[in-house]
Amino acid sequence: MGDAIRIEDDGAVRHLVLCRPDEFNTITPALRDELDVAIEAADRDNAVKVVLVRAVGRAFCAGYGLDWSTMPHAGADEEADGRVWDTVADIQMIGQFGNTFAKLHSISKPTIAAVQGWCIAGGTDMVLNTDIIVASESARFGYPPARVWGMPEAPWVWVARLGLERAKRYLFTGDELSAAEAVAAGMILECVPDDQLQDHARALAQRMALLPLNQLQMMKWMLNDVARHQYQPDTSRLLGFIFDGVARHTQEGLDFVARAQEIGWRDAVRERDRPFGDYGEREG
Repeated sequence: MGDAIRIEDDGAVRHLVLCRPDEFNTITPALRDELDVAIEAADRDNAVKVVLVRAVGRAFCAGYGLDWSTMPHAGADEEADGRVWDTVADIQMIGQFGNTFAKLHSISKPTIAAVQGWCIAGGTDMVLNTDIIVASESARFGYPPARVWGMPEAPWVWVARLGLERAKRYLFTGDELSAAEAVAAGMILECVPDDQLQDHARALAQRMALLPLNQLQMMKWMLNDVARHQYQPDTSRLLGFIFDGVARHTQEGLDFVARAQEIGWRDAVRERDRPFGDYGEREG
């Protein structure tokens, strides 16, 4: 295991801890790979009954890291040579991330996310795949790339948690949700004071771990089967991967990239969010 994910065991609860606090725990290929290995290892380990995903630092996860996510994407070489954008290569690239996050939903054991501070874009993609989300009052959620240059990788989880109308309301605007708003919308289970988050999440995980492992597994299999028939997660993820790539190749997406190359990515993001007055622009 590398430096991006720390593994801790607390009885039958396996903690997967995001450990890039200086970078707001932004998502990188290394973090994805370590998270993927850690999720699968927890699922195989019969001593583990519950998986708790948490993070160190002020932010749970501020999305994808700009240092790599703004590099040329799959198919860029083909486009530079005048050939057609390679959709399949792009799906495979973004799918590596979406499929890792999906394992938080699909493994046989309950998964909980304990969220503080920023949890946006790819961070929201990640935690919406867990079974239960608890957050501190400081937590902020949302999918700002919905405004330009991106699509959520698993649209079905938005509908499953928020309902169709609320999912549309937040994805049609890319608006930020406070922790209290996320509870009211059905996105997360509950929010607690910041200094109580970790103890609260641990207590919930330990309470679940009182059940026999096979009981937890059967329960999750049954509930996931309902979700599979109602929301078709595999199809939804594939559409998310495809349209995420398309969104990065629309004229508006290309214009956003050109503007970011002109003034810098962070300033371009602030400029995008300025009419809405949220995310980094709210703090700026």
